[in-house]
Amino acid sequence: MLRVVKSKGYYRGNYYSILIYRLLIALFFLWLSRILLYFFNTRYFGHLPVDELLRILFFGLRFDLFTLFTVNIVYIVMMTIPLPYRRLKTYRNVAGVFYYIPNILAIGLNMADVVYFRFTQKRMTGDIFDFVMKDVPFFSLLPQFVRDFWFYLLLFALLVFIMIALARRVNFSKRRFTENIIAFYFFQVVSFLFCLALTVIGIRGGLQFKPIKIISAASYTQPRLVPVVLNTPFTIIKTIDQKVVNKVAYFDQQFADSLFQPRYDCPEVPLSMGGSIFYGKNVVIIVMESLSSEHVGAFNHRLNNYQGFTPFLDSLMMHSLVFNGFANAKQSIEGIPAVVASLPGLMDRNFINSPFSGNQINSIAGLLHKKHYHTSFFHGGNNGTMDFDQFADLAGFRHYYGRNEYGNDADYDGKWGIYDEPFFRYFAKTLDNTPQPFFTLFFSLSAHHPYQIPIEHKGRFRKGNLQIQETIMYADYALGKFFEMASKMNWYKNTLFVITADHTSEAALPEYQTRYGLFRIPVVFFDPAEQLPHRSDITVSQVDIMPSVLALLRYDEPFVAFGQNIFDDSKETFAVTFINGIYQIVQTGYLLEFDGDKSISLYNVNEDQLLKKNLLTIEVSRAIKMENLLKAYIQQYYKRLVENRMTAS
Repeated sequence: MLRVVKSKGYYRGNYYSILIYRLLIALFFLWLSRILLYFFNTRYFGHLPVDELLRILFFGLRFDLFTLFTVNIVYIVMMTIPLPYRRLKTYRNVAGVFYYIPNILAIGLNMADVVYFRFTQKRMTGDIFDFVMKDVPFFSLLPQFVRDFWFYLLLFALLVFIMIALARRVNFSKRRFTENIIAFYFFQVVSFLFCLALTVIGIRGGLQFKPIKIISAASYTQPRLVPVVLNTPFTIIKTIDQKVVNKVAYFDQQFADSLFQPRYDCPEVPLSMGGSIFYGKNVVIIVMESLSSEHVGAFNHRLNNYQGFTPFLDSLMMHSLVFNGFANAKQSIEGIPAVVASLPGLMDRNFINSPFSGNQINSIAGLLHKKHYHTSFFHGGNNGTMDFDQFADLAGFRHYYGRNEYGNDADYDGKWGIYDEPFFRYFAKTLDNTPQPFFTLFFSLSAHHPYQIPIEHKGRFRKGNLQIQETIMYADYALGKFFEMASKMNWYKNTLFVITADHTSEAALPEYQTRYGLFRIPVVFFDPAEQLPHRSDITVSQVDIMPSVLALLRYDEPFVAFGQNIFDDSKETFAVTFINGIYQIVQTGYLLEFDGDKSISLYNVNEDQLLKKNLLTIEVSRAIKMENLLKAYIQQYYKRLVENRMTAS
């Protein structure tokens, strides 16, 4: 029997009353941190009706219970196991360590996502530890993070203080047991087993056949609100050491091949280009950090008085083949493989840090190296950042140029690497001494938190509604300086340029805060020597760059790509993304969301940019067609990934 006695402002109880009291406190703070995620990111979720918000918060408790029982399992066992040592104060103090530390960490992870969510639009997953420990200069950035996000750090400290203060208000009450000792221990054993059973049920998320997983949250709300239902410790625990993907079999293989075939035996050559002989033109792909379509003035002329933050790119786009396209993921470490190797981000763990990173892949660099191209990868970041140098090796680049190769830390930003303007200058000069034909990729970095620009440019660039937009203008300025230099070099007119982004940034405009808008990036093809084939009103994404570039070069050998040759008029283009356990496909002005088993929504994005009217039960035939294409795409990707068949050989 539980007994709680109040004494001197504190409560005294037995093992079980203390356990229940403290678990309820931890559960409350898990639940509260969900409210904070919503409150501080309302612009991404929209202002929900009170009944809808309460419904989400209620069903979120199922995921909170998973986290509660998982992180407290040692504490639960120590407090309920029928051993006489529980009466010792030292034993209970040790047990307390296994209560306070895991729960403080759980609150901390949730609070970190209050800020981090606005950049990724999803809860953190298991690869966050790889990212923090290996891919970012965490300790050098820590002081900047504290300065920029001090309010959230202070709020976290306040929550921890209140949680500890409440948890300490209950003390153990020693009582002499005078009844039958056998009955006492029988009761203790039964209680212990009962607590273990409840813990297992809580970790499973209920008594259903399969344990809950990330995708389970989609059963309770719209895909855009899934992060509010979830909590960050849950998503990390569920992905930290899981098998990344399994093969799926929606269709027999022949039918899947008829819907989507990733093998290219020879990409179709644009008729306007003429000829079929391989064309040894130089190729330069420039990936601009966080360059969302929202920042590009040319894409937003419909907005009154919106100047944009890319004056040079806007001018270049007037002479280019331009698409308001899509990123295939939300992180740089996923965007680069999408651009270079036509590998979409369809896993909870990025490809570079996944168990499949040792697989054979084909990329533009590797394929063109076989055609005697000089291949190089330029990124001004600290060597080893996000393992880009190692991925460059895997992708077939023969030369890598980073901060070490640049060799002049006078241009170091103190955090990530070399500022964009001097590294673009270094890029142009290096290319001028590179044998032709060459293929090179340049990845900028200055438009990255903490959004610094060189001191000599302070006050030069216009600020916007987002902190990043001043550095977007600086990066655009640096891009313009590169083209100014390159245009005077003899290799320039024999070069195809492709300009895109690695992913999007946080958004200010409502249409870029939806699941459609949060992936919008520019995809620009520019050839100073000739007019490129004109195509308009088609869907283009990062993974389309590889097969499209190879088509323009009249590449004549087989390869595997999960994008489309956008110059092939016989194919209907589409874009696929994956976030928060939900797949989505965009095609011919429609967006379909799919949870891995069934479609959950269909929107006409031309008429409904804010995705308010679900047409799933209205345009049934279109939904079925798009779902089948998406299923075939997923099946082909996972099958080839697991079987290590990402090449045509």
